[in-house]
Amino acid sequence: MTQQDQAQRITVGTGEAAREIAVLREDGAPGRCGILWLSGFKSDMAGTKAEEIAAFARTTGRAVTRLDYSGHGLSGGDFEDGTISRWTEEAVAVFEAFCREPTIVVGSSMGGWIALLLAKALRARTDLAGMVLIAPAPDFTEELMWKHEFTDEIRDTILREGRFERPSEYDDSPYVITRALIEDGRDNLLLGGPIETGCPVTILQGQRDDAVPWRHALRLVDCLALDDVVLTLIKDGDHRLSRPADIARLIAAIDRQAEALEAEAG
Repeated sequence: MTQQDQAQRITVGTGEAAREIAVLREDGAPGRCGILWLSGFKSDMAGTKAEEIAAFARTTGRAVTRLDYSGHGLSGGDFEDGTISRWTEEAVAVFEAFCREPTIVVGSSMGGWIALLLAKALRARTDLAGMVLIAPAPDFTEELMWKHEFTDEIRDTILREGRFERPSEYDDSPYVITRALIEDGRDNLLLGGPIETGCPVTILQGQRDDAVPWRHALRLVDCLALDDVVLTLIKDGDHRLSRPADIARLIAAIDRQAEALEAEAG
């Protein structure tokens, strides 16, 4: 059975903003925690890290939940309509609908920003059980794109035309960066003050990452002053951190958090 056949569907939003989100959910054993996977920008739930995490969860009896943001993978909606707020709303909706057990959220790149915003959105109701971030990119639309990557000409194109086609390093299709994405990103900035997730946080960051500089992770750690944070800098690591050794390190980080949580729960 294909992932398209296995995926469940939920509708997020109302009226013209309604979109159908694809979710893959595998239940775990009683007493075990769960894992929620949040992909990066233009990535989906069928990527290498997502599949490896799902396999790990399966073999250890832990629940795993994955989703495709709108405009990504198996989900409906247009990618160019996507914003950080919309994708966070989708992550919150999936968490509330599927994550019934104590849950460790694992976010890669933009998924790290979404994970932090998810924790913020949930704080009044429940805390996440743990968080593992891979090359986390909070505020990337402003700090990494607008301020550093984009030239005056690119910024003018976005303001004038409402969009810019940014070449992709990973495939032939350009990333469309919209003015709405940039402006909405400013409404979701986190690095200007303290961030409190209410759970232990592990960060894995490659020092040869040409998309999210490793000093960006240091800045995030400074903001997470109230949380228990472990940062691992991988000297030869790139942005994807998808080599076998990187995957092993990621799985070990998730397993450590899960084992600690399950032991504490008794």
